[in-house]
Amino acid sequence: MQKVWVISLGGSRIVPNEVDYNFLKEFKEMIERHKSKKFVVVTGGGSTARRYIKSLQKLGQKTKNQSLIGIYVTKLNASLMTKIIGKEANETIPDNMHEVKNLLRKNQIVFCGALRYKEKNTSDGTAANLAAYLKTSFINLTNVRGIFDKNPKTNKNAKFIKYISWKNFYETANKMKFKAGQHYVLDQNASKIIMEHKIPTYITGSLNDIENIISGKKFKGSLIFG
Repeated sequence: MQKVWVISLGGSRIVPNEVDYNFLKEFKEMIERHKSKKFVVVTGGGSTARRYIKSLQKLGQKTKNQSLIGIYVTKLNASLMTKIIGKEANETIPDNMHEVKNLLRKNQIVFCGALRYKEKNTSDGTAANLAAYLKTSFINLTNVRGIFDKNPKTNKNAKFIKYISWKNFYETANKMKFKAGQHYVLDQNASKIIMEHKIPTYITGSLNDIENIISGKKFKGSLIFG
């Protein structure tokens, strides 16, 4: 049973509109139940980042500046999570993967946002890179059950996809045009990384199912593998 897990925690789970205290309390309790495991959690920017990005779009700012403001929000969310988790978490927010690895030696859980600017990348790409760097699996905790062939929030007939290969997922993700703050289960860069490094990747919307995944039990969600 693997000891270290990389989790991408969508900003929409942390701050859907207001800070979701109940969810964050449940997240902390989950970590406390798995003291034998270690976690690296990459926080997204969610709707907060998208609001800031949209304002820069209206001002005609270039995509890089839009992405940079999103990165700042991911780091703010990471800082919030360290305070909520407390002594088991890192005090400082890392700026690169080497710092993440060092902090993981001293802490049960390490939170970070996007580590640096990279063209056509989101916090999911950061999480995928970390999973490759740490040679571990990757869980994306988002606000939907898993992967669908269409947006389930706007299409009643959206079909749920339980299993999909790395190659097929990569092809699906790359049919979309990248934009800063995009909202999809994994970005195009992340889909390429998990395919190239053959990283088992789980997509779920439930903390209970994260526990099932790390315990090797059946879970409700999607698996990108093979």
